[in-house]
Amino acid sequence: VMALQRTRSWFLLLVLTLLGLGLVQPSSGQDRMYQRFLRQHVAPQDTGGDDRYCNVMMQRRKMTAPQCKRFNTFIHEDIWNIRGICSTANIQCKNSNMNCHEGVVKVTDCRETGGSRAPNCRYRARASTRRVVIACEGNPEVPVHFDR
Repeated sequence: VMALQRTRSWFLLLVLTLLGLGLVQPSSGQDRMYQRFLRQHVAPQDTGGDDRYCNVMMQRRKMTAPQCKRFNTFIHEDIWNIRGICSTANIQCKNSNMNCHEGVVKVTDCRETGGSRAPNCRYRARASTRRVVIACEGNPEVPVHFDR
């Protein structure tokens, strides 16, 4: 009986730990924004860096139609590292909201060249490790917007 209670206690602790690690789903609106953030900004397996990378990824991630997205940043970090930024101190976003957070990550910034037309958009790449600011929402907090 004692062993069964101990097993039950460990199981409950395990379930609560998994919930605490972010396996609780955000609300549907936040989930849509989180999924969009993942599509537009998260590329953990890539190193990025060159113009060809930007041209391919911007098209593959659906940011070249109906018009060319002028600027986009791909973050080359594991999603858990990115989500970890949400647990840093709140700072002010460009829109004056106070739900932004900053961290230093590996990125590729893709800037549209200016002479291209959708859907054949052309980009210049710049790879670096730099400070980024992301907006986070929900409980647990997840990234929903790349601020700068």
